[in-house]
Parts: sequence; C-alpha cells; structure tokens
Amino acid sequence: MFEGYGTGGPAYDEMFDGAQLRPPYLRMRDSLDKMSTPELITRVEALQASYLDQGITFDIGGEERAMPLDILPRVIEMDTWTVIEKGLQQRVQALEMLLADVYDAGNVFNDGVLPRKVITTSSHFHRQAATIRPANGVRVHVSGIDLIRDNNGEFRVLEDNVRVPSGVSYVMTSRRAISAALPETIAQHRIRPVASYPQRLLAALRAAAPAGVADPTVVVLTPGVYNGAYFEHTLLARTMGVELVEGRDLVCRRGEVMMQTTKGLAPVHVIYRRVDDEFLDPVHFRADSMLGCPGLIDAARAGNVTLANAVGNGVADDKLVYTYMPDVIRYYLNEEPVIRNVDTWRCGEPEALEEVLDRLDELVLKPVDGSGGKGIVIGPRATKAELDELRGKVIEDPRSWIAQPVVQLSTVPTFVDGELGPRHVDLRPFAVNDGNRVWVLPGGLTRVALGKGELIVNSSRGGGTKDTWVLAGPTSPGQQQQQQQQTQAVEPPVEAAADLPITDREVS
Repeated sequence: MFEGYGTGGPAYDEMFDGAQLRPPYLRMRDSLDKMSTPELITRVEALQASYLDQGITFDIGGEERAMPLDILPRVIEMDTWTVIEKGLQQRVQALEMLLADVYDAGNVFNDGVLPRKVITTSSHFHRQAATIRPANGVRVHVSGIDLIRDNNGEFRVLEDNVRVPSGVSYVMTSRRAISAALPETIAQHRIRPVASYPQRLLAALRAAAPAGVADPTVVVLTPGVYNGAYFEHTLLARTMGVELVEGRDLVCRRGEVMMQTTKGLAPVHVIYRRVDDEFLDPVHFRADSMLGCPGLIDAARAGNVTLANAVGNGVADDKLVYTYMPDVIRYYLNEEPVIRNVDTWRCGEPEALEEVLDRLDELVLKPVDGSGGKGIVIGPRATKAELDELRGKVIEDPRSWIAQPVVQLSTVPTFVDGELGPRHVDLRPFAVNDGNRVWVLPGGLTRVALGKGELIVNSSRGGGTKDTWVLAGPTSPGQQQQQQQQTQAVEPPVEAAADLPITDREVS
C-alpha cells in the first residue's frame, strides 16, 4: 500500500523520515500492510456513505457534500503531546490574564508590553464588556488554538480562537467512525479517549455559574438550524443533557434571564452561546439582530447570568494581537513560550511594511480579522494582478494585515482518489477552563488539505478531516514489546451521535 509513497518535498512528513518509519506509526503500518488496497477502498466508501447517511455535510456552491473524513488517522506520540498540552495550558492562562487586563486596569498598556491602540482599533473590541466580571474569573471557557508543524517538525501556534471555536463535533464523530472502519487497527493502539469532552465542558460551565447558585441551569444558545455548526450545537446540548435554545426562547426581566418552557418561565444561569457578539443583544449591538435576546448584556453585568465564552474575547483572536503573545506570556507568567508563534511581520510598522511590500511574492499575507482561510494570499502562488491588488490594500490599511513566511505544513499519509499520498495538515486542540485547571482534549481536530500541494486546509477550500490519535504509552520498539501484555484502552462511542441530524458546513 505504501509503495511509491513520496513525502511532501521540503515539508516534515509525520509518518516517514526519508525511507525510515517514525515510531508513532509502527503499529499502524503493520496493521495496514495486512490489508489490500481494494479492501481499503471498500472501507473508505463505507465510511463516506456512513457520514453522508448521518448528514455530516458541508456546503460548496449550494451543494451539500459529505464532510471528507480520511480513513487514515494522524498519530501523535505521548511525549510530543505532553509538550503540546503544557504549551496550550500556558497560552490559555496568558490569554485569560490579557483579557481581564485589557477590559479593566490596562497594566499591559501602561507597562509598554502591548500598545493600547492595537486593542482599541480591533474590530472585536467591545467596550460593553469592560464592566462584566465573570463569577469565577473565567472568560475563555473553551478555546481552540490552531497549531502547525514546520519543516523541522516543531509545532508552532498559527492563531488563537477564543470567541466561539467550532469543530469539536468532528473530533467526537470521527473517532466513532474510524473505530468502526478500522477496528483491528485501533485495537492495536493505546489511544487516549475523547468522549469525555461534553462532561468536561458541562463541569466548566456549571463552575462558572453566578455566586450563590448551587444547582445552575445551563443552556446552549444557537443561531438556529441554518447555522453552519448547528449539528455541533445539538450534539453538545444532547451529550451534556442541557436545553438547546434560540434567542426567541429567552426572556430578560429585571436583570435576570428566563427560558420559556411548557411549564412557564424557568431561570437560566449559564449560557454557552454559539452566537457572535454583534448578534447577541440588540440593545447593545446590532439592533436588527433576531438571534440573541434583548437584555443579556445587562443581566451579565448584574452578575445574574454567565455568558460563555465572554463578550469581547475577539480581541485575542485578532492576528495583530497574536504577534504580541510571546511578550504577553513573558509579562504575565514570567515564562518563555512553550510553543512558539510562526515568525510574523506587522504591516502597521513602517520598517516591516517596507520589507513586506518588497517581498509580497515570497510571503503569506493575512487579514488580521479573517477566519476560515478567507482573504489569505499566498505570494508565490498569486498572479501579478492579485499581488498588485494586494499591494494597494496593504498600503491603504496596513494595520489590517500581517505577513508570514510560507510554512510547508507537515504532511500525513492520506487516501485520496484511490491512492495514498502526503497531504498537508494542521491541528486544532480544544481546551476547557473551569477556573482551577485548563484541561486539553487529547487529540483535537486535524484538518487536511486534500488537494496535492495545497496549503489551506479549510473545508471551504476543499479540505477534510482526520481522526487524531494521541498515544497513551511509549512508541519505541522496545517499549512497545514491554507493553504488549497490558490492557489496551478502548475508546467509548459518542453517545447517540449517529442519531442526530447534522448540517455542519465548515469549520472556520
């Protein structure tokens, strides 16, 4: 099956080091070697049919397609994951301290670590959040920190997502699907489970309840069935055992939030909201919004309801703020970043702008408030007309752009069109903060660019997903032999996930 497999050029291939197999993939290679290519194709077809039958789809040009799930998992060894986990915990802690500071004392500005203008000019900065203090001090209840692996195999932070990060539904459903598609392969590995995520999230949401509420009512607020991540909203509400509500189901009275039920109004204490800030409360934000509920911000300010994630978190998602995160970590924690950023130029700085404009055809340009791969221009692949247009945009509004070198994302063997080949991937691990500890879901969402040589992994650009296996034990041959007699961890299925209607379109 692996005959003729060529690694992705200068990119770091996670399975092969030249002709040598890397330790995390030893057992998977042995298992797949016992399977013929026609048999694998049959399993791939069954896997895609299963996803399509369940409705796990996304929209491309008005056409609903099954969300591509590659049958070959990505494997991450225990020691590597330990470093990732530590780095994410460090970063989330620093992000929490940054958000608390910028909406309160502003010491990070006064001490010259971060220019105040960087925050106040961000499109996601909301003064309405300044007087809202969460009950347990947590603003980032859920985060999705996007990582890439560079040419040397080092994981780097690509961007932060602490507003309403999506994609965890794919993590849970892909594990169940791959367990059915490759039962003999998964049985030969000790893999850390992912099915406990809803319980971890619920515990964190309950811990964020207003003071004095012993048994809080938690709800998931969704924009509705036409939202691209509606399946995720339904899955999380069902697996947490809480109500899924829309804005029209909520009422604010005398600074408290109530939910309409068949038995009348019932109090709501914690809202895990999947509605963007601008649509959350028509009194304080967009007056034409029908997705939220009037009075939510005032109720949160009064301390009667907790909004998770907190309003105003989007400033930490701004890619310009991202460039200051190494200094932010040093400032608040007095530590060096465990996971480094990708090297970045701030186009708002005159010297950096001059260099970027001279090297437009060599760099990747990103809008600071973009998501889902939108607006990104990869210089070496752009036409002269595209570069000329980009130059004009950057000169007109340099604050709105950052530039990075072209990083050859690491590659993982992927089965595309009946052939096995290297494809570029990124990784979005999810972290949950309950106020006492930042827990990192072991694995996260691996997105894969299915086009040969393609570097943008988003589903809107033809990308797919992979199941991500974090090994629960060592991977060297000697250590594996010692553990052959040990009981292997069995991954529990996602409860009732196959029974839910799914309308996911894109993980952005």
